[in-house]
Amino acid sequence: MKILITTDWYKPIVNGVVTSVLNLKKELEERGHEVRVLTLSRDHHSYEENGVYYIKSVNLEKVYPNVRAVLPHREACVKELIQWRPDVVHSQCEFMTFSYAVKISRKCDCPLLHTYHTIYEDYLHYLPGSLLQYAAGAALEQKIVARFSRAVLKKTQQVIVPTKKVEELLKTYEVKEPISVIPTGIELKNFQTLLSREERTKRRAALGITEEQKVLVSVGRLAKEKNLEEILNYFQKLTKEEPVSKLKLLIVGDGPDRERLEGLVKILELQEKVIFTGMVAPEEVAAYYQLGDVFVCASNSETQGMTYIEALASGIPALCRKDACLDGVITDGYNGFQYETYEFFKMHLQYILETEEKKVQMGVCARETAKLYSTWNFCTMAERLYKEVLVSKARVQAEAAEPAADPGLSFSWNRRNILRRGA
Repeated sequence: MKILITTDWYKPIVNGVVTSVLNLKKELEERGHEVRVLTLSRDHHSYEENGVYYIKSVNLEKVYPNVRAVLPHREACVKELIQWRPDVVHSQCEFMTFSYAVKISRKCDCPLLHTYHTIYEDYLHYLPGSLLQYAAGAALEQKIVARFSRAVLKKTQQVIVPTKKVEELLKTYEVKEPISVIPTGIELKNFQTLLSREERTKRRAALGITEEQKVLVSVGRLAKEKNLEEILNYFQKLTKEEPVSKLKLLIVGDGPDRERLEGLVKILELQEKVIFTGMVAPEEVAAYYQLGDVFVCASNSETQGMTYIEALASGIPALCRKDACLDGVITDGYNGFQYETYEFFKMHLQYILETEEKKVQMGVCARETAKLYSTWNFCTMAERLYKEVLVSKARVQAEAAEPAADPGLSFSWNRRNILRRGA
């Protein structure tokens, strides 16, 4: 198959969408499919490089970090992709490149599938002040996002979501298009190479972590919606209580909320116990998980949360705020715990760290869970859905072309065809 993936985000940006696109592209190509990507350039020039088409764009970082926008214009890259005639267009973002995905799918008469990655209700705080005031109130926020989501997704033939949580959310938005749950996969081997004891000790020492200290590790973008403030407040309470006083909190990553979080660390007087690494090269991230004893996360804004899977693949038990996206991922007492209050956070952490044997066993279970989220499984499910959508489209086209036996039967056939499509 010829498969076109469209996305507003692409490397060198590091986020869940980029990870999903890169893994899907790599797996599809290894299976012999021809894959091209349409994304945004980081400047005012359009160009193509190794099957990736970059459309000129302008900087909108005042709205959100690394965001860029395209202005309406004729684009040679788009014309070339239309001439290439993909069998399937798979869009990954609802904004800048989506209109091009719609145009190409219509011009080539091929199915448009769309992966819905983001819960936008959790990102409205990035809107400019006047718009934010307009969007004030949870009910109104949901209404705006629901209307936007319906408007986008009605232009597609198939919606993909990473978890049942997002499927149920789209149902509340009254999205009518068919929805399939396909969890995003990760390259497991990147997280399964163990650091030697000597290397782990050396890396921890370089960060000021002693051998006997237990480390809570948080990995990801530092942004308000990630709710890292809760982890810091809980951590302050923990460090004042026995028997968990010998703790360090390792925060791996960077983002728009870093300055505020560093200020909070000073207010909480945790400068000696909290370590900010800043941005880490993608190839180094796996090693940082292994410097921790427990992975922690308080976010409720995840559609799936790639860092959860990466932590489990690294053999690190997870302690995360309870969320529907974690159903079937983090199982209490098996590979970690989900918490709802500080009391449960503390109790579960003590349980994990009670003995080294218990922590190691939960780490083994964590690795077993992560195997379900391999890039192979991810690609297999996506590939199967592409084929199903193509078969369905061909069947509908064949039925539409089928002539009625006589005028008297025309109405009944059309009615039957309509009912079949709705089945």
